[in-house]
Amino acid sequence: MKKRDFNSLANLLLADRGELCVSFSADKNIKWKCFLDDIATLANHMKDKPYQTVAICCEDSYLFTVAFFASLYANKKIVLPGNHQPAMLRSLSCEFDLLIDDGVVSDKVGFESITLPLCANKSTDFTFFALDLSALSLTLFTSGSTGSPKAIYKTLLMLDAEICALEKQWGELLSDSSIVSTVSHQHIYGLLFRVLWPLCAGRAFASHDLIYPEQVIKNGGQKQTLISSPALLKRLQPEEIKTDYRAVFSSGGPLLKSAAELCKEMLNQHAIEVFGSTETGGIGFRQQIETDSAWSFFPDIKAKLADENCLSLLSPWLSEGGGDYYQTSDQCELLPNHQFRLKGRIGSIVKIEEKRISLIEVENHLNELEWIVESAVIVVDEPHRITLGALLTLTELGEQTLLTLGKGKFWIKLRQALRQWVEPVGIPRHFRLINEIPMNKQGKRLQQQIAELFK
Repeated sequence: MKKRDFNSLANLLLADRGELCVSFSADKNIKWKCFLDDIATLANHMKDKPYQTVAICCEDSYLFTVAFFASLYANKKIVLPGNHQPAMLRSLSCEFDLLIDDGVVSDKVGFESITLPLCANKSTDFTFFALDLSALSLTLFTSGSTGSPKAIYKTLLMLDAEICALEKQWGELLSDSSIVSTVSHQHIYGLLFRVLWPLCAGRAFASHDLIYPEQVIKNGGQKQTLISSPALLKRLQPEEIKTDYRAVFSSGGPLLKSAAELCKEMLNQHAIEVFGSTETGGIGFRQQIETDSAWSFFPDIKAKLADENCLSLLSPWLSEGGGDYYQTSDQCELLPNHQFRLKGRIGSIVKIEEKRISLIEVENHLNELEWIVESAVIVVDEPHRITLGALLTLTELGEQTLLTLGKGKFWIKLRQALRQWVEPVGIPRHFRLINEIPMNKQGKRLQQQIAELFK
């Protein structure tokens, strides 16, 4: 197949792409000309309005992309809330003066809004031009699962630099595959991997999410690349029916080894895990072909260790024109060949009775036990001391052992097993069982919900 041209965000809409498919759904394919017409129509509708900042809240990825580029060409700043919930939007109302949605926002009282698709005659008199990426800004918000949403500012130039790096790293692998996804475009990972990178590379992307593991299996094939997260991949079940993706990407947190193995078994791919954050963008990647596989930094990343072995970065998509090193809260071990191992976040180190305990280390040892699928360990404040609590999901063997022994003896068995690695003060005193660790769609743990289970 003919190699497709790759375009920067700056001149993307100036490209001549003929009948190229931009986005697809079960009932239609949207071609390049229609895409340009939809952007022109919305941009013309907005350009002379007094609004300065637009919050985009579209569930449909195609309509989201139309709103994104129309806002840029109408010279508006863009805000991407972490979710579409009315309370979240009201808390951010001072950040924007226009809301664009596709009907997903249930309560728009008090908001100036535009609902897509726009009921207007399509524009043919709009002239696209090269964008000044350094002059155009975007504000993303963290999901707010552990507190108030945090604003992260990016220029389009930063995003463009990262998109170019992604295509250089994996463009040949993805080739002419189309993109299906289980993650939202409202966050940096989905925005880049699901929408903007495919657009720049001329790969069609799905308008709607895959929500269930069964859909992931059904929609696979060598002509599809899957953009997903641990939250979905860990829910895959061993079945006779399997599929065969061109590539599978995962981000939002490290994949459990069991989830990585299931991904290989069911989707015929070692998932490419991408490590990063809203603040930093992508930092590194790996495939868990071996136990405890190391991460590789992206080629353009420079890294060193700061206080308490926290990773400090110099990245072209973290700041423009070089900038200073950015210190993360991720504790790492630097390895030869531009590689590293994650050791947990600085907030995961706690002091209990003057002993430094790594919550991540305790979780890892729990996860290695044959009775445990996944664990989440937190600090529990008791009236006269601080202890640890562990939220657990069990394997089939774990459920059988629990039924045979009863809870009390089963907890003792877990504590005895942990004593091989963990100091006594670091062994959880409280256990809770759950079918699935609470996470948001991006695979981030909902810490407040987890903490509530220990009250």
